[in-house]
Amino acid sequence: MASTSILGSTSGGSKIRVGILGASGYTGAELVRMLLRHPNVEISALTAERQAGKPMAEVFPHLGGYGLPDLVKIEQLKWDGLDFIFCALPHGTTQEVIAGLPSGLKVVDLSADFRLSDPAEYAIWYGHEHRAVDLQKEVAYGLTEFNRQGVRKARVVANPGCYPTCSLLPLLPLLMENQIEPGGIIIDAKSGVSGAGRDAKQANLFTEVSEGFNAYGVGHHRHMPEIEQELRLAAGRPVTVSFTPHLVPMNRGMMATIYVRMADGVTADDLRATLAARYADEPFVGVTPAGVVPATRHVRASNHNLIGVVADRTPRGAIIVSVIDNLVKGASGQAIQNMNVMMGLGETTGIDQAPLFP
Repeated sequence: MASTSILGSTSGGSKIRVGILGASGYTGAELVRMLLRHPNVEISALTAERQAGKPMAEVFPHLGGYGLPDLVKIEQLKWDGLDFIFCALPHGTTQEVIAGLPSGLKVVDLSADFRLSDPAEYAIWYGHEHRAVDLQKEVAYGLTEFNRQGVRKARVVANPGCYPTCSLLPLLPLLMENQIEPGGIIIDAKSGVSGAGRDAKQANLFTEVSEGFNAYGVGHHRHMPEIEQELRLAAGRPVTVSFTPHLVPMNRGMMATIYVRMADGVTADDLRATLAARYADEPFVGVTPAGVVPATRHVRASNHNLIGVVADRTPRGAIIVSVIDNLVKGASGQAIQNMNVMMGLGETTGIDQAPLFP
């Protein structure tokens, strides 16, 4: 059956013709799953390299029966048949692809290629020069709750990384209000295995991951400069964090346990009140009551972020726990949220589903 028969008609007239570059990965599949219920979107093109020529149902059987276009190589696309692009290609390959797109196409890039505003810093962390420096100047960083105006006006939006999203949403308001010290922030983060992508890797085999728990990228993870870039803007001065990611034997989900030192006279209740006030009107960010710590299962398969705050036993210390679904708020859901803003649609359209439980 055709996707239009499932989606029905929209009151806004013709639908946005969307192309997903890199649709054979986990984030590509999540984009398809969520966009199938978006009333203003028609999925018009799906690309893959190794899987090109196959129907989407062969690559992802759970997406069969929706009349989706077959996977093709990027070179086969006819850009004049598209209005919007989601780019879910691997890091390092995206810059030249996006720079070569027609200027009328709006883009949300889910890779890390445009997240760092300083091309010199990009070269340090990614090991090669930035290949689209002129375009980088026009890119908006897509942490939607903090850059709606920039996202609304941009042609290209850099979707934040999953770890930065989970860490920045609780930290930015507290730095802006000078309630925590910029120095000494510790982010102890954990992600489900889907965060490592769908490529066959020995480290991601079931027997390598199951019944285990390991840190990776210790002391030098590529999300560090992205986190520090946004914290620096909030604090008005350089901020260096201690950030360590861990791989947890679960399919999806992300938790950041963040240790901060509060300013003189500030309590954990004050931090919670600041976060609750900042996000009172935000549809996707919530703050748990005192004594309640969120879990990854509370946001599974949703675009939600839940934040809890607990007083630490150390003087002026507080512990913040932030959870998201790494594939949704940490990637595809936030990308659609940004598309909605860029295209003048209701921000929650197509991504307002409740979390899945159990």
